[in-house]
Amino acid sequence: MKSLTEQLSDILGRAFESAGYDPTYAAVRYSDRPDLCEFQCNGAMAAAKAYHKAPFMIADDVLAAIPENDLIGRIEVVKPGFINIDCADSALADLLKAIGEDENLSIPQAEKADTVVIDYGGPNVAKPLHVGHLRSAVIGECIKRLKRAVGHEVLGDVHLGDWGLQMGLIITEMKERQPELPYFDESFTGEYPAEAPFTISELEEIYPTASGKSKADEAYKAKALDATYQLQIGNRGYRALWNKIMEVSIADLKRNYSNLNVDFDLWKAESDAQPYIPAMIEDMKAQGILHESEGAMVIDVMEDTDTKEIPPCIIQKSDGASLYATTDLATLVEREKLFKPDEVLYVVDKRQEMHFTQVFRSARKAGIVRPETRLKFLGFGTMNGRDGKPFKTRDGGVMRLEMLLNDIYAEMEKKISENRNVKEEDAAATAKIVGLSAVKYGDLSNQATKDYIFDVDKFTSFEGNTGPYILYTIVRIKSILEKNDGPVGPIISAASPAEKSLMLKLARFGTVIDEAAAELAPHKICAYIYSTANDFNRFYHDTRILTEENAAQKASWIGLLELTKRILEKSIDILGFSAPEHM
Repeated sequence: MKSLTEQLSDILGRAFESAGYDPTYAAVRYSDRPDLCEFQCNGAMAAAKAYHKAPFMIADDVLAAIPENDLIGRIEVVKPGFINIDCADSALADLLKAIGEDENLSIPQAEKADTVVIDYGGPNVAKPLHVGHLRSAVIGECIKRLKRAVGHEVLGDVHLGDWGLQMGLIITEMKERQPELPYFDESFTGEYPAEAPFTISELEEIYPTASGKSKADEAYKAKALDATYQLQIGNRGYRALWNKIMEVSIADLKRNYSNLNVDFDLWKAESDAQPYIPAMIEDMKAQGILHESEGAMVIDVMEDTDTKEIPPCIIQKSDGASLYATTDLATLVEREKLFKPDEVLYVVDKRQEMHFTQVFRSARKAGIVRPETRLKFLGFGTMNGRDGKPFKTRDGGVMRLEMLLNDIYAEMEKKISENRNVKEEDAAATAKIVGLSAVKYGDLSNQATKDYIFDVDKFTSFEGNTGPYILYTIVRIKSILEKNDGPVGPIISAASPAEKSLMLKLARFGTVIDEAAAELAPHKICAYIYSTANDFNRFYHDTRILTEENAAQKASWIGLLELTKRILEKSIDILGFSAPEHM
């Protein structure tokens, strides 16, 4: 389905060509001055230099050559050479009817469905999720849904941290506390217990305790390093205990991510990449791209066009140990073997940009990915408190994500209860739905690469550019539709400027989603639905919808509300949240 701007560009393209000008100058876009016109074409301004002719003369020639059509309602030339256009009301109504009948609501679908892997988790097992994990989860989930909305096959991967010294620390601390467990008995040959010897709360206390001990006690640290080594070479008891750590941690992580309405198709971990590392390193050696530097094995990734220093990528330390870069490269080997992705996208803190520059260049130099495979890094900014510093608890610690969400839900429940529009027994459930919109919209409405202030009062407000305001608009539409006792649609010509503005906004939906997907820019969806909600509310306040006596007009307005609701609901689903029935 072609957008309005594409259809208008086609018409003007034929006119430019008929008038003897290059049709590529005919691009039409939405007007910067909606008070003057709905669409504009500035091609005559650009063509003036090429044709040595005043732009208004070119525009006049084009206007005279406009072919007969049903789409343009008004068109005029404004000096020095702008072509201003208004869409015909009937054509706009027909387009909205077609959008309503389209299962994709006019979202363009990719000609070729790419296989895309999105890496947007990265939590370490045995540790609770904290606020630092919020942005990767929220942005990554939205990008996954956005890519799917335009027709791609997308796999979201949590990519757990489960293979480093932290595992050795936990095993060492467990051994000191419960040396009688069969996991530490080298002569044990039976079945290990089905039950884990710890709860998630105990596990989350064990790691920081062990970490603190290792920093103060060299002997303890040596034990932890040895335990890590024993785990990685396949110690039977340690592997069994590691499996229990994974089971308990993953169950808790799934619960916490579910509370964020975030899910992953793949629960892969660093350990899954380990089997690929030896052969990968041997292949790098065979290609001659690895060389020794201060005892370590590295790949030079600096390029002639670089304007700043790009250090070599360290693949193997002098003691033979692997690093994050090694694991990330081996993970690419695994992904290529299992999925052959057309694109691999990393939604990670922007401070890791250098790391991924090294990894991507190493992957291409080593031939780990095909030349046509796109490797992309979407680095996000920091979530800060009102003081402009990274978000912390009141005592200065890193806040658990669960605590942050509970604070938001409590604030939301208080506001919803004060509104008295929701039954008391439904307030808590509604608060979670609305609270999640506050968190996600508050994050996604900012450009991903920029830092932003996490302002609880602002994000939970029912007014302004917030998630609750968007949901309040959707609930208002639902309420009107519930009260309607007549038929729905079809949509007819606009009866007021406010209605025309809303209709034009709905017609832009597919283009907005397509652009947001191409640019990996969820904030563009937020800007669109905020503007759409404002247009709807202006129309609602200007129009007596349910008491309208003209049956055809009332049915048209109800049809317009139904389409508005569907487009807003589709938008927030892509953003990763939903709307309640009442607020």
